[in-house]
Amino acid sequence: MNTPTISSSNCDNCPIRHRAVCARCNADELVELDAIKYYRTYEAGQTVIWSGDIMSFVSSVVSGVATLTQTMEDGRTQMVGLLLPSDFVGRPGRDGAAYNVVATTDVVMCCFRKKPFEELMERTPHIAQRLLEMTLDELDAAREWMLVLGRKTAREKIASLLSIIVRRGASLTPNSIGENVVFDLPLTREAMADYLGLTLETVSRQMSALKRDGVIVLTGKRHITVPNMGRLLEEAGDDSDGGYLV
Repeated sequence: MNTPTISSSNCDNCPIRHRAVCARCNADELVELDAIKYYRTYEAGQTVIWSGDIMSFVSSVVSGVATLTQTMEDGRTQMVGLLLPSDFVGRPGRDGAAYNVVATTDVVMCCFRKKPFEELMERTPHIAQRLLEMTLDELDAAREWMLVLGRKTAREKIASLLSIIVRRGASLTPNSIGENVVFDLPLTREAMADYLGLTLETVSRQMSALKRDGVIVLTGKRHITVPNMGRLLEEAGDDSDGGYLV
């Protein structure tokens, strides 16, 4: 494994500032966080942490996308979640990592030394409250994903995944959803198939069908334009009432 490159930044121009675990921190609390933080970058395909490893840090995804996977005793691997910008990695109070975390794209993480972060949580209600909110949001998202995997058709599963990626991107840039939403899909079709419990052929066939029906405009394999977000939400079997945040 290559050693990640350390970079620098500050909270004033952080793209996830209003969504991350530090969202409610005041200036003094940000100073305390700054004293225990550092930045790491990971290349696409690089493992951030292996399941069972001792984690010396917790972190927030600043940019890029990573996957959470679990490997069973017989070697089979299942993707169980996506980590998108502002998502929190690690669990205070637990030493070992519960999942493999692998960078799907190039990823930048804002890391905090674990022990000092846990101590800061105990005396800083803003951090503990925000982490609780994020945990409950993650629980809601997991329940939503159970519905996607258990009850939706292959076409609805693909549309749901696309809409989740768009909505999460919109949460970082308010008022960014309108006509012609444009983004690069962070997952290969093989990874989409793994995450959605579908075959590669089914994913490719449904992506082509969504393109043919005008739900998406596909340039190459990953560059996607959504001409009408309401139409995509309808294809996902969701309400198209403008409730874009997850």
